[in-house]
Amino acid sequence: MIISERISSLSASPIRKLNPYAAAAKAAGKKVYHLNIGQPDIETPAGFLDAIHRFDKKVIAYGDSHGNPRLLEAIRAYYQSWNMDYGTEQITITNGGSEALLIAMMALCDPGDEILVFEPFYANYNALARALNITVRAIATHAENGYALPDEAHVERGITPRTKAILLTNPGNPTGRVYTPAEMELISRVVRRHNLALIADEVYREFVYGASYRSFGAMPELDEHLVLVDSLSKRYSACGARIGALLSRNKEFCVQIMKYCQARLCCPELEQIGAAALYATPKSYLDGVNAEYRRRRDTLQRELAKIPGVACSSPQGAFYVMIKMPIDDAEKFAIWLLEHFDSHGETVMFAPGSGFYATPGLGRDEARLAYVLNCADLTRAIEILGEGLKAYPGTKLLA
Repeated sequence: MIISERISSLSASPIRKLNPYAAAAKAAGKKVYHLNIGQPDIETPAGFLDAIHRFDKKVIAYGDSHGNPRLLEAIRAYYQSWNMDYGTEQITITNGGSEALLIAMMALCDPGDEILVFEPFYANYNALARALNITVRAIATHAENGYALPDEAHVERGITPRTKAILLTNPGNPTGRVYTPAEMELISRVVRRHNLALIADEVYREFVYGASYRSFGAMPELDEHLVLVDSLSKRYSACGARIGALLSRNKEFCVQIMKYCQARLCCPELEQIGAAALYATPKSYLDGVNAEYRRRRDTLQRELAKIPGVACSSPQGAFYVMIKMPIDDAEKFAIWLLEHFDSHGETVMFAPGSGFYATPGLGRDEARLAYVLNCADLTRAIEILGEGLKAYPGTKLLA
């Protein structure tokens, strides 16, 4: 058989592609501290499994392509608590945030069209776009100023006749950037001036540390342009449940995406039942999780500051940080840590930085770290990273 150019053109996930090396390291008896993936170690609220255990129907039947009514209502109420009014007809349940992104791209772009992003960006945007023969066109942001957006003229220079949407994460993955009101107004003006769609990936909304946060969904001037991507994976530490959502006040968008949703039939019914229960979790849970991630961010930054030659910005949200290291190649270093290095039988795994860029050559000496481990494990993981940098043959001169 002949393999398609479409699938051949996809790049492996920088977050997951080194998993075989990690598996081999574990098989050899090493303990691996995982800083590569945004998998929280915080316990999923008990309401999820409790609701599934109470399921008493004799048949697990197909659900509605639109989504389970209880879950749709729970999400509507959640957004109302954020002073955003979305009717249940404006909410579509998806198989995780990833399918929400895929559906949004499919609905807004034809093959050969472009989506504008700000790099570094969530690596899977690249893979999802390429699967649909869509081009990701990137505008650089920089750690030196906290990954702030460039000025409006610079953003507009990235727009071409094939640009159909701007895609961004707020709070940011992998940067931790929380966009300011001025930056959001800039994006709004550009989107409306050029009649673009704005795909706002806001799955980390609950995790903001000291910055002022506002959702793009609270900007009524964007109503006809905005598509919100949401997910309960990180919010309630339920990544494996694979329940996400698309929200839009654009009626035509909502009508058209239902064709795909019907073709893929429905999302898992039991997981939707559990997800609906999660939205009844007391706010104190999210407050506690937010405080814990703030402690972890502070721990990570404190420990990274002890390693000569390593630089990072200060994340304002989500639970990731991009770091720059004095090395020849972050991917080679990551593999070396797993294959050839350990500190008292322990090593560390991170996501190489180049996969979070579209521009060739960028991110080669960078890594994304997810601070999803407890503070003691984070401290030990960064200690191991520092020891590894001292021993790695490709490390440049350290003080």
